[in-house]
Amino acid sequence: MMGRRLDLLPRRAALVLAVAGVMGMSTTPAAAQAASTPAEFTVYAAGSLRAAMTQIAQDFAVQNPPMPKLVFGASGLLRDRLSGGERADLFASANMEHPQALERGGHAVGVKPFARNELCALASPAFAADGRALVTKLLDAKWRVGTSTPKADPSGDYAFEMFLRIERSGAGPAGSGAALQQRVLQLTGGPTSPPPPAGRNVYGMLVAQGQADVFITYCTNATQAMKEEPQLKSLPIDASINVSATYGVATMKGAGSMADRFMAHLLGPQGQQRLKELGFSSP
Repeated sequence: MMGRRLDLLPRRAALVLAVAGVMGMSTTPAAAQAASTPAEFTVYAAGSLRAAMTQIAQDFAVQNPPMPKLVFGASGLLRDRLSGGERADLFASANMEHPQALERGGHAVGVKPFARNELCALASPAFAADGRALVTKLLDAKWRVGTSTPKADPSGDYAFEMFLRIERSGAGPAGSGAALQQRVLQLTGGPTSPPPPAGRNVYGMLVAQGQADVFITYCTNATQAMKEEPQLKSLPIDASINVSATYGVATMKGAGSMADRFMAHLLGPQGQQRLKELGFSSP
């Protein structure tokens, strides 16, 4: 009897192993699929990149699903959120200073320039119809000049630098730069500014609604605004006073491999071509 029980033990052990093998086969494919599916990754990006970054992310997702989560806003406000502990994988800023500040603070690595932009004057029909030189019109207190909020939004910083260049270049009298900075309307991009309307260009909306006669913003923003508000005009700003914006991107600490792949796509030929198509230039 004892011998018979001993003979049964190997059979039972074999049966247990066989059942375990079947269970393993039934669960392994699902586990493998879950392991091979990349985790969602998040890109924080300047508001002026909304159209370009959305298209670049869609291109990327064709070969590298899933589509990254995109969060847009004023670069300075996004920097504050990231330094305060919010989680993201990449940060694309409208200047180099904000990602560099995150790198110095130990929040980001590998800051790289990836695009350039310039300032234009997005003007109402009344402002654009006046034949006087742009600088003369900007200095005339009867015109309401709008900008984004300096410190929070690099677009505002660039506009304020442009006002100082008007004075330094001799295009305006002494004190005209500071006077412009004090007079302009900081209408967007600040911590207390109304949120941008969903699906609309905030700069075109503000000028079309009469909240400003002219808005100093990126040329790419002006181009997008005129698609929605064709009555507006984009006036070029002379090179002697214009400010060229260099956009910077950084990988956030703790980001996964998908962030590195997206960074390579953004800096590569396809990403750069998309930026060019939407009015940006090479860094």
